Amino acid sequence: EIRSLSHKMNLATWDKPALACLASRIPYGIKITRKKLKRVDEGERFLRSLGIRQLRIRDHDGIARIEVAPEEMSLFWQKNMARLVIKKLKELGYTYVTLDLEGYRTGSMNEVLKKGKLK
Repeated sequence: EIRSLSHKMNLATWDKPALACLASRIPYGIKITRKKLKRVDEGERFLRSLGIRQLRIRDHDGIARIEVAPEEMSLFWQKNMARLVIKKLKELGYTYVTLDLEGYRTGSMNEVLKKGKLK
């Protein structure tokens, strides 16, 4: 509703992606460090610079789980995009770089709570 009204009012931010606290990219029970937050932030900025708009990098202790809007997944298979993303995220300290096939969804880190897997 807010986006619709913003669009009707010709506000430049009408389709700006929602941004949550970077700490929400770290799984429950894992220590949040400046290093982790920095690499998530830098990684997400890099992906946005490549034209991906709706995304999250979930930091699973050495694994970057990238969530993007389903309609943007195909971008990873164009013009060496996957190779560029892998190179950059490994430079930031990730050992593995993955694309979550379920796509971007708010609260994906809460799925572990629903299944009772949090210790």
